[in-house]
Order: sequence, then structure tokens, then C-alpha cells
Amino acid sequence: MAHGKTISIWFFIGVLLLIYGILILATGLAGMSAPTPGVVLGELHVDIWWGVLLVLLGAFYTWTFSPGRTK
Repeated sequence: MAHGKTISIWFFIGVLLLIYGILILATGLAGMSAPTPGVVLGELHVDIWWGVLLVLLGAFYTWTFSPGRTK
């Protein structure tokens, strides 16, 4: 086993948050064209807000803890 620079677990968490955020945001944007009737507070589009939040958090963690970045 080679002894080298380790990769932070927060980098992988950031990548996962970024991927999930993109998927949720895309689903929310697609859902705006065909709204589901009968959904309480459906006009708030919570999936878009959560998608944006996850994309921002994922981008922050991925950028901050990227392996090539010096501390």
C-alpha cells in the first residue's frame, strides 16, 4: 500500500450533494411544465429550492476539499 496524500471524505460528500442537487433541480424544473393537481403548497416549488441549495453546498464542499487544492 502506497503512502501518499489522502483524499478528504468531505470531497466525496460534496460530489454526492452536487449530483443529487442537479438531479433534484432538473426534476423540479421539469415538473414546472406539468404541475401535479392537488398538491398542497405546490406553487412554492420546494424541489427547485432544495436542488439549488444542494448544488451550492456540493459545489462549496467539492471546491474547498478538492484533492489538488493546497491548504
